[in-house]
Amino acid sequence: MQIKLETMFNSRNLLLGKRKYVLGLLLLSLICLICAAFSSEDSDDFNFARREVLLRKIGHEILLQSGDSISRVLPVKKIAENEYLIRFESDFTFQPDSLMSTTSRFLDEAPFAGNYIVNVLNCSDSSVAYGYAISKNKKDNIVACSGRKQPKACYTISIKFKPTGINIVKNGYLLGGLSFLGFLGFILLKPFKSKKSLSKNGHSDIITIGSGLFDTINKKLVVNENTIDLTGTETRLLLIFALSPNEIVEKSRIQKEIWEDEGVIVGRSLDMFISKLRKKLEFDPNIKIVVVRGKGYKLEISVV
Repeated sequence: MQIKLETMFNSRNLLLGKRKYVLGLLLLSLICLICAAFSSEDSDDFNFARREVLLRKIGHEILLQSGDSISRVLPVKKIAENEYLIRFESDFTFQPDSLMSTTSRFLDEAPFAGNYIVNVLNCSDSSVAYGYAISKNKKDNIVACSGRKQPKACYTISIKFKPTGINIVKNGYLLGGLSFLGFLGFILLKPFKSKKSLSKNGHSDIITIGSGLFDTINKKLVVNENTIDLTGTETRLLLIFALSPNEIVEKSRIQKEIWEDEGVIVGRSLDMFISKLRKKLEFDPNIKIVVVRGKGYKLEISVV
């Protein structure tokens, strides 16, 4: 018998050790993923700064081609993922051919550019005054009439880049990794939590209370084939009393086990729940919940 107990004890310790090891590995993996995510954000900030410098140079060249060497190119604005807006202090005119040549000269060789769409927008209503799409595969380029000089007006220039495969894969790995860790953690922790709850409570699903049966799983009282439904709070409250019949249950313990352990502390009136539970226990005159002043409550079950 002693050898059997020692074997069971060692097996339990081994299981707990493995569980701690797996949980530790999960935590380490989660930390690595978080670090990778922050590193990715830092890289994105750096790439945005590089793009901003390059886009400002494009804006500068466009103003020079318009004969303007004085007015400023306003700060580049990121308006969406991989989409940026070049803004100008003054009105200008542009030649579509020159605009395409300028953007091509700066963007075609940029490692982060690849495929992109350029739209010249009217400041007044954001309508497209001119636009074109450039692809690494030249036959996929979309270019409108390029020989018509545009009138001098207030314009902004939107440049949208196609996301690179590296970013898509990187984000996919991060999301996939977090999802996998979350699922694995749920699978590992759920049985652990269930076992802990079972060992702590140590009760069956059906408990006899006086002449009735208390179904803790389905939240019901069954008395002479009649069913009384219980709320979740009433079920937890009655379970505390049912596991400690004819014993004083302190109010602080009830509040902790019902609400604080759920992670929420609310100003509910415990007396209100006790009153509602009393009414549902009226089926048996030998059962009653009494108040023990200054201490708590007690489920008194009289032996007939």
